[in-house]
Amino acid sequence: MYDIGVGMVMRKMGNSATPTVTFTEAAGEYTMKTVTTFKTSEVKFKLNTPFKETTMDGREAESTFTLDGSILTQIQKASKGPDVKYIREFTANELITTCEVGEVKSIRTYKRN
Repeated sequence: MYDIGVGMVMRKMGNSATPTVTFTEAAGEYTMKTVTTFKTSEVKFKLNTPFKETTMDGREAESTFTLDGSILTQIQKASKGPDVKYIREFTANELITTCEVGEVKSIRTYKRN
């Protein structure tokens, strides 16, 4: 988070959060909803279609999602600061999210309900 310009307070809140992430799909439009005790974010997107979004930390970006089997990739091109790549791998029991900013990678694993 430091590498994309997130301040210390937001980093501490983000690291202590236990988010619930849900994905739904209707007529080719996907919704990704992330809920924490601090903030809720909902992103609607169509695959392979760039769109503008405001990230949970307030950055403006253009995102594009692609799907390859069970791997959902998001390329987030920021209007200011570095671009971010999210790779979300869905397994039978988990969602494994890898975040890449330049050479820095972080991995967060969610249990599937």
